[in-house]
Amino acid sequence: MTEGPHVLVVDDEIQIRRFLRISLEANNYRVYEAENGAAALTQAALHRPDVIILDMNLPDMAGVEVLRRLREWATTPVIMLSVRAADMDKVDALDAGADDYLTKPFSTVELLARLRVALRHSQPAPTEPVFTFGDVQIDLARRLVTRKGEVVRLTPTEYALLRLLVQHAGKVLTHRQILKEVWGPQYVDETHYLRVYFGQLRQKLEENPAMPRLIVTEPGVGYRLVTD
Repeated sequence: MTEGPHVLVVDDEIQIRRFLRISLEANNYRVYEAENGAAALTQAALHRPDVIILDMNLPDMAGVEVLRRLREWATTPVIMLSVRAADMDKVDALDAGADDYLTKPFSTVELLARLRVALRHSQPAPTEPVFTFGDVQIDLARRLVTRKGEVVRLTPTEYALLRLLVQHAGKVLTHRQILKEVWGPQYVDETHYLRVYFGQLRQKLEENPAMPRLIVTEPGVGYRLVTD
């Protein structure tokens, strides 16, 4: 029999993980497991599952936070699990990038149906979680930036800008696009923010910040990350 889709099950309850493993393997899924958020992000980067089943309540971080971090570098379909049935919990999970939501307890039949739907709607394989340009390397799964092998300390805003450039590597991002994505729609006219923060990024990442070769300005338009 041909091996089916790969599933990462993230839940801190061993009984739930065991139940899901038995149920999924009986239906020809390949199953990986993680008991907390940190392990989930590592397993997702390592195994590249076709779909992730993610519990909302984990011992080290909220499931929604795991999802937000995952969405920084992957489009893998995610089904959230929770004992909470409140609409706001569902909204929070879906707003953060979840593809579906199941409230415990649930039936195997229902879970398998949700998995089939998620897999049908899945995107192409995610980009590599480790991205290299020039002498700079970004591990999106670990949120780690290095230059010439040395760790580069970025502020949250600097990292958000760099991550956005990586996600659109080689393409020009307009001032408005960047401001909307990083600061929000109400800041789309605050272009002076970009001069300040891109100047800081260049100081930390460029060989010669005065003559940038990696993060270049497209005059009057925006910025571009050079990848060749």
